[in-house]
Amino acid sequence: MSSGENHPSPGDDDARKHIGSALHMGPHKKVTSSNPLVLHGRHFGQTVFALCNYPALLTAGILRLEELQDSPIEDYPADDRREHKVFVELVDSYPGLLDRLINGEEEDIIHVGELLGKGASGARGDDTKTLKSAVLEWLLPRGQAVVPPLSQNIKSDRGFNHEITGALLCPTGLDWSNAETKQGLKSGETAVRGDQWPMFLYAGYGFKHVFTSPSSVDKEPKATCSGNAYLHGMRSMTKGSLAYIATQVRFLLSSSSVFSRTNTITDSENFYHSILDLLEDPDESEEVVDLMTWWTRRVFPNSSSLQRNISKNSVLSKIREKHAALRELVAASIT
Repeated sequence: MSSGENHPSPGDDDARKHIGSALHMGPHKKVTSSNPLVLHGRHFGQTVFALCNYPALLTAGILRLEELQDSPIEDYPADDRREHKVFVELVDSYPGLLDRLINGEEEDIIHVGELLGKGASGARGDDTKTLKSAVLEWLLPRGQAVVPPLSQNIKSDRGFNHEITGALLCPTGLDWSNAETKQGLKSGETAVRGDQWPMFLYAGYGFKHVFTSPSSVDKEPKATCSGNAYLHGMRSMTKGSLAYIATQVRFLLSSSSVFSRTNTITDSENFYHSILDLLEDPDESEEVVDLMTWWTRRVFPNSSSLQRNISKNSVLSKIREKHAALRELVAASIT
């Protein structure tokens, strides 16, 4: 970076404001590149932080690194701490990225951010497209028909306009079976904020569809070239991926046709952030670890990150028993 950028100035603040908040979505751009940064942006958006303005994230992150020489990150507001955490995870996940950003001009930083953003928004759009019809297959047990039927391509009949999707989207504090509640939700008179969580729960289906391969939804997932998790060495659930899939499924069950950060009806960004707030809450750490383990077992049953139970009759078990017996003999002879 040029010498004039070595110390924060009022102009730096103006630049941040002009770019916008880093942990909110930037403008949507169609992905047409196989640039490594674009590909990395796809996976980072799916697994770490999805709704992100990458040029703003990188610009603010570099400036903050300089500021942190004089003040610790703990002195910053909570939103800034989360933003910096995402920035650190991003630069740590791509070798050489930090050096490139530090030694580059502002235009280079913005360009890198745009490439990452293309990847993230492209992945989100692709996943939305493929899940749009797939989500309808998970509404009821196999063999049962959705009545009245739902269109695979048009979403206007979903959301609170349909009995099944309405029940799944109904906030946990409301009773969908109550006629007055149902009418209020359907008409929009009862507004639903993103931090009012819905009733739906899909046991790994959406996650498998995106991260292993669509074919793995109905059977054990296999590590094939078509699986995003395999391509990126993913073997376990992440907090970001859980929030990402939950946000995707919630949007796809709704009647809204376009995923937009300004859509106050779906309020997807607020929903996404509220899930991450819970998953990153230190007071919930024990429960979150159990939750992540459960999801990892569900989606990646063959993952090496899981502790496997060894059969008593296995060769490994017999070898360990023999070694244990030898250790006991040695210990007994010493005493």
